[in-house]
Amino acid sequence: MVNSGDLDQALQDGNIFRQLNALIVAHLRHHNLSQAASAVASATMTPLNIEVPPNRLLELVAKGLAAENNGTLRGLSSSVLLPCSYGSITAPRTASIDFSVTHLKGSSKAIPKHESKTLSEHKSVVRCARFSPDGMFFATGGADTSIKLFEVPKVKQMLSGDTQARPLIRTFYDHAEPINDLDFHPRSTILISSAKDNCIKFFDFSKTTAKRAFKVFQDTHNVRSVSFHPSGEFLLAGTDHPIPHLYDVNTYQCFLPPNSPDNGVNGAINQVRYSSTGSIYVTASKDGAIRLYDGVSAKCIRSINGAHGKSEVTSAVFSRDQRFVLSSGKDCTVKLWEIGSGRMVKEYLGAKRIKLRSQAIFNETEEFVISIDEASNEVVTWDARTAEKVAKWPSNHNGTPRWIEHSPVEPVFVTCGTDRSVRFWKESV
Repeated sequence: MVNSGDLDQALQDGNIFRQLNALIVAHLRHHNLSQAASAVASATMTPLNIEVPPNRLLELVAKGLAAENNGTLRGLSSSVLLPCSYGSITAPRTASIDFSVTHLKGSSKAIPKHESKTLSEHKSVVRCARFSPDGMFFATGGADTSIKLFEVPKVKQMLSGDTQARPLIRTFYDHAEPINDLDFHPRSTILISSAKDNCIKFFDFSKTTAKRAFKVFQDTHNVRSVSFHPSGEFLLAGTDHPIPHLYDVNTYQCFLPPNSPDNGVNGAINQVRYSSTGSIYVTASKDGAIRLYDGVSAKCIRSINGAHGKSEVTSAVFSRDQRFVLSSGKDCTVKLWEIGSGRMVKEYLGAKRIKLRSQAIFNETEEFVISIDEASNEVVTWDARTAEKVAKWPSNHNGTPRWIEHSPVEPVFVTCGTDRSVRFWKESV
């Protein structure tokens, strides 16, 4: 006779297995791994179209790892950790958009008019900018080797007429060459920078007096771009070397992909970015290719060669649902690519970018795509779904902006110029 306690345990275990199988199938399906999802569904007798919130499996794994680690980050002082509220990203105002659907011209949305104001100046060209995941801070890096950190609420206070507001809260100096890129740790008060001096440096902005890095990674090449893994345990570096470098934040170890493609002599990486869950990452290269890598195995899983004709790809970022990549190139086009098939699904025309390593970005709801027109010195906006140009505004920079970066949580963005200035943009009242 079966013990009732054993039966209850068996039923509980069976229920857990069914839930786990459902999570695995949904995870594979949501990440465009249809064949794998079908195989697992068939082997476990799990419905292929079972309803599970996107990225639920990743959320549960992240929570489990956090509990296992007792809520701390290995290798980092507890003094640099923030309360749980830091890094918590505000829910987007709209759900993820299916860009693969054909939208008729004439159905484009209008974007509210924006206005901008100069916040600060570097002593030379401002080369890059980055918002924190929660949108509370943004940082800029200059050719003068300095990094400036701004607090967004204080920027808004200043723009509303508060003469006592001081939005520039930190300035860091520790590089020997111009800054190329920046990123914020997803769960702590750490800002990283990459520069032409082959270094990646870590700054703790919770310390009001700290102006130097507390940790340095010395690479073998000019580090052109950096991106934190969503866990904060790893970071990617795109360099003059054609292969992305993967660093363990705690051990300082550098790893290279096991099946690195032959990029040729012009394969320096302009930009590298993780997807929102870290399951995949992308590189935009000078050889004109967009390459996608598996976030676990680091294997190159897709290469889109000649993505912008014979021109270099200057930027590449993921959509929130990780199904698409938005790229910009020196062929004067912005393109949207479906990751699962590698096909181009949208092309955004009407903004020239030939000289500078310009960016193309989504706004916080992914309803619009924004970039820079070098020829007219304007900020250009397209409806993301119809690819129709819906707005263009004078950049108000003395010379073409070099970088544009949008907040992940609200309708504000910053532009950085060859005129040394940093401008903050928000919707006009």
